[in-house]
Amino acid sequence: MRGNKFFVALGVGVLAVCAACSAAAPQTQAPPPQIPKITPSTTPSRVPVMVDRALPDDCELVVPVDVMNATLGQELPGEPRIIVGIKEPAIGRTGKIDCYYGIPEKKGLPDAKIVIGLSTYNDDLTARTRVTESVEAERGEGAKITEVDVGKQKGTLVEGKDEQLLIGSLGKSTFVVRNRHNFIPKEKLIAILPVLAVQSMTPPV
Repeated sequence: MRGNKFFVALGVGVLAVCAACSAAAPQTQAPPPQIPKITPSTTPSRVPVMVDRALPDDCELVVPVDVMNATLGQELPGEPRIIVGIKEPAIGRTGKIDCYYGIPEKKGLPDAKIVIGLSTYNDDLTARTRVTESVEAERGEGAKITEVDVGKQKGTLVEGKDEQLLIGSLGKSTFVVRNRHNFIPKEKLIAILPVLAVQSMTPPV
């Protein structure tokens, strides 16, 4: 009998100890959710700013190829070609360049998809006059004429049958972006041509 009583007492003691262990053990809780910390970029994105710039000597300094392709949403064939014009004192022009983009292999300048021309003149009035004369000449040929925003400036969209162009002036300089052979669809002209015009008048940093 004593052996049985000892067994019972011992069993009760073990249970009491185990119960105390259970009560003392901390309950495990799910860790709080981690909230991601978002650190704003300290590198400002460069916004093109138009200026009355000196004429560049390379098309990469007019509209870089990667900017051209990104703006168009496709990669143009070939490499851009630059043509340096001559001064024309009779009309007050002091310099001129034209950059031809998207020339297919084994093709020439007339096959370019986009042409960007920059010119400089003796003064602001002469530059504005040349733009006005060019627009009126296109109007006389039956082109549709529309004023559009070009950055903080104004420009004129000229829509002809086979070519559309955006033309304007800033100080002593003029710019013209030509869409050749209806390459850019009509509904995208206002979204694309002003972007290229602004870039053409923005010197690299």
